[in-house]
Amino acid sequence: MKQLLCSLVAAAAVLGASAAEPEYAGYLFAYFTGNAKADESIHFALSEDGRNFKALNGNRPILDSNVISSTGGVRDPHIMRTEDGRFYMVVTDMICRNGWDSNRAMVLLSSDNLTDWTHSVVNIQKRYPDQENLKRVWAPQTIYNPEADKYMVYWSMKHGDGPDIIYYAYANKDFTDLEGDYKPLFVPRSGLSCIDGDIVRKDGTYHLFYKTEGNGDGIRVATTTSLTSGNWKESMDYKQQTPHAVEGAATFKLIGQEKYILMYDVYKAHTYQFTESEDLENFRVIDEEVTMDFKPRHGSVIPVTAEEMARLRAAKWD
Repeated sequence: MKQLLCSLVAAAAVLGASAAEPEYAGYLFAYFTGNAKADESIHFALSEDGRNFKALNGNRPILDSNVISSTGGVRDPHIMRTEDGRFYMVVTDMICRNGWDSNRAMVLLSSDNLTDWTHSVVNIQKRYPDQENLKRVWAPQTIYNPEADKYMVYWSMKHGDGPDIIYYAYANKDFTDLEGDYKPLFVPRSGLSCIDGDIVRKDGTYHLFYKTEGNGDGIRVATTTSLTSGNWKESMDYKQQTPHAVEGAATFKLIGQEKYILMYDVYKAHTYQFTESEDLENFRVIDEEVTMDFKPRHGSVIPVTAEEMARLRAAKWD
């Protein structure tokens, strides 16, 4: 009887854990579309299989860049689901026609339902002292760090004639600002520039995909078991499966599978490439399996439920 009772308790615990996890039915792709001011905006698309995506809102922006940003344009949207089921999105606050060294800020956004978003501009030059020689603030992303029980925002930043370095700071509890000082997250052994960091956790190891900006223009990977330890192991091979320059790496796990998609912006060839991997080390091109009724630039993908997909499709964005 005691053994049966323990078995029933264990089974209930398993069922409870499963019930607490969202039952995902598809994928949400957040992206921007180009270097014209009208294209420097947040767009959404949905997919049921992680391969065939259809734009929402007629591929028009889901938020007005003039309202949410300080420059009038936003780029590189990164979206995530929080531990308590909310959503965070961070974007580069930038219009590229003003110059690649023109921006100083990022935008933090949060939502309970994926359709209604609050926003806050964080200007690094105004937020922190001694930033007179700050040149640019690029491609922020967010990840939960269980060691700190906080959400880490990480981004690349360049000062003066120095290299682009990936830094981090923790977001406040309302996700409206950064708290404390920023610190370097990753600096490659070469000391050369790196941008567009994208971190995915697999089997207790964090994999940081990054672009070697201006010194190869490809995607490499560094790994660690502790985000802020500084103990990164670098792989020197490039992960893109094209001879063209690439940027904006983004990874996502396929629902119910031990497979990952690594996608990136083949920006000089004006295309986007999808690859698949089981180990985050070896990748095969799956472009022939992918369809999109839009042309994305640097973006990100998260899994969503059937209810969330229905809400997104029904949303009135204009």
